[in-house]
Amino acid sequence: MMTSRERVVATLNHKEPDRVPIDVGGTEVTSIHGVAYNALKRHMGLHDGATRLHHVYMQTATVEEPVRARFHGDIVRIGFEPKAWKTSTLFDGSPCEVPEGWNPVRLDDGGEAVLGQDGQPLIVRHAQSPWFSPTGPVFPFIRTIEDVARYRHVIRFLDRSAWLDETLDDRVARARTVRETTDYALAGAFGGHIFAAAQLIRGMADFLCDLAADDAFAVALMDALADAHIEEFDAYIEALGPYLDVVCIADDLGTQHGPQIDPDMWRRLVKPPTQRLYSHMKSKMGNAKLFLHSCGSVRAFIPDLIEMGVDILNPVQVSATGMDTQRLKADFGRDIVFWGGGCDTQTVLPQGTPEEVRQEVQRRIGDLAPGGGFVFAAVHNIQPGVPPENMETMWDEACACG
Repeated sequence: MMTSRERVVATLNHKEPDRVPIDVGGTEVTSIHGVAYNALKRHMGLHDGATRLHHVYMQTATVEEPVRARFHGDIVRIGFEPKAWKTSTLFDGSPCEVPEGWNPVRLDDGGEAVLGQDGQPLIVRHAQSPWFSPTGPVFPFIRTIEDVARYRHVIRFLDRSAWLDETLDDRVARARTVRETTDYALAGAFGGHIFAAAQLIRGMADFLCDLAADDAFAVALMDALADAHIEEFDAYIEALGPYLDVVCIADDLGTQHGPQIDPDMWRRLVKPPTQRLYSHMKSKMGNAKLFLHSCGSVRAFIPDLIEMGVDILNPVQVSATGMDTQRLKADFGRDIVFWGGGCDTQTVLPQGTPEEVRQEVQRRIGDLAPGGGFVFAAVHNIQPGVPPENMETMWDEACACG
């Protein structure tokens, strides 16, 4: 019988392990919303521990060892953490813990907001909304190529949140402990957004217009982001590289029905700075694998992603156009690992019966698991409203039939 790490490493190298590896909250994009996590713990009869929100925007919780062990999880997330936590509540009133430095202001409608330098809401969670969303450009003062040069120091800190204040040495210590005291595989969260980060900086609509009407500015912004990530990654991988099996990055390219932009435009403008970052990362990673999270219909980009050195594709959004798991495995399964796609989270997991969940899991494992190259996870983070019985059925069936 393989250990968790042996199981994951085997499938990442396209070898068939003793069973399909299972991801139970092992990355920032295969996690569980705090409300759903509290419901799961109540269903399991677990009343100890804490629901700690490792990602306060998405309100997702760090999976605790009793939950991971119960559902045969094989991966541990090594992400950015705060030095201290404090008690708080989720939108449904259930308890959680948040970073001590996380201090959104209360809105008149009962929601919350993080304010920008101008005192206006930058990201907002409206009353009864499960998560936070940006209200517009996060750096509205960046409008020209000259602004990109002037504000490089600001761009460099886009992925750094002040409330996640532990040092790189702190993360190394956590990674070393997990590596030396358990047999779990370790997935490091890095970030590495370029296309998505440019949309965040400028606002999605404005940046898409930039690509069409001012592509020199758009490319300058993406080049600045690539430069910042490369500089950050060198220190990151030198410190954490000895402990990580996977390095996770994210850059959403798809929508429900197709690519966000024309693939030829993406290849001409977005791919070059992105490839420069990925090539640099791959040159430093040793045996670790590069994991890319990209939602939606991304089939058109998969040959390019393979060419660029991406080893793993997540979340495999099976409900999106062109993302049929049987065809994906047949066409690309020799060259890329599918991490996700194990159960549809748009309809089946939240709305289906346990038997429908069981059938979905069997179908996806049947499509994606043969020959290795598949890590079981639900499609993206599990959201509030998913019955805990369905979560239980999903992971139990993955272990049983995988």
